[in-house]
Amino acid sequence: MLTMVEAAKLHSGDVLRQAIIEIYAQSSDILRVLPFADIPGNALKYNQEKALPGIGFRGVNESYNESTGILNPVVEPLVIAGGDLDVDKFILDTMGEDQRAVQEAMKTKALALAWTKKFIKGDSTTEPREFDGLQTRVVGSQIIDAGSTGGGDALSLAILDQLIDQVSNPTHLCMNKTLRRRLSQAARTTSISGNIHWEKDEFGRQVAYYGDLPIVIFDEDESGSAILPFTEACASGNSTGTSIYCVSLGEGMLQGIQNGTPDVRDLGELQTKPAKRTRIEWYPGIAAFHPKCAARLRYIKDAAVVV
Repeated sequence: MLTMVEAAKLHSGDVLRQAIIEIYAQSSDILRVLPFADIPGNALKYNQEKALPGIGFRGVNESYNESTGILNPVVEPLVIAGGDLDVDKFILDTMGEDQRAVQEAMKTKALALAWTKKFIKGDSTTEPREFDGLQTRVVGSQIIDAGSTGGGDALSLAILDQLIDQVSNPTHLCMNKTLRRRLSQAARTTSISGNIHWEKDEFGRQVAYYGDLPIVIFDEDESGSAILPFTEACASGNSTGTSIYCVSLGEGMLQGIQNGTPDVRDLGELQTKPAKRTRIEWYPGIAAFHPKCAARLRYIKDAAVVV
């Protein structure tokens, strides 16, 4: 399994494809850190652990009670993500061929941001062409409420720690910029504190950590709309809340799947109009191998963090 950053290094001989993969990673925090496994075909079939088998103790000449674990079969289909972009020959002839590279970078950034939104909000029941995101996948005991107040409750460090404890081998926290800022403010408040520090990522950008967990930001999608706004329904139905997700990224936990890295094809000049077309296409999906690879803390309002 490789992240987008690592995959780009494998395509050093294909400058355009390497650049496109790097733009995916630079445009999306989650695509920068999510490992992807290449799979054959158009779907991945696997068994998700549901319950461990029982064990016991026995006396001499006694037998054990037979017990087996419970596995749930799961099928994760790949989706087709991509788009075409056309650059008019007038622009290329008067401004240079590098204008195609500018447009390709913009298209790739848009695709990365659209995919990032689906990682949280994807729902194949309403749009069969997309994969299910965390909001659809995380259910039952993996959902924790910040409180029961009608308009939502302030983020509590105690409940945030509870969220982290609900995930097996947690690796990252996912939230919007406002909540990251609230945590940073809390770290400067002596009565609250909060273990926040900063480190640099692969591109030299500052990344906040809560304890030893890096914070992955979900900001805006390709249309400029917030991915995790304070518009989620709270306990009483008021749409003033948002969510934080804790995830465990890695083999056997939550990971991306794909049939090959993003592909870039130069289709040349079109017969129907004087423009050159580039097609960017990718066959991705996500797979949740463990029932506790992700958890959600919901009903959080925009307010100062409390203990």
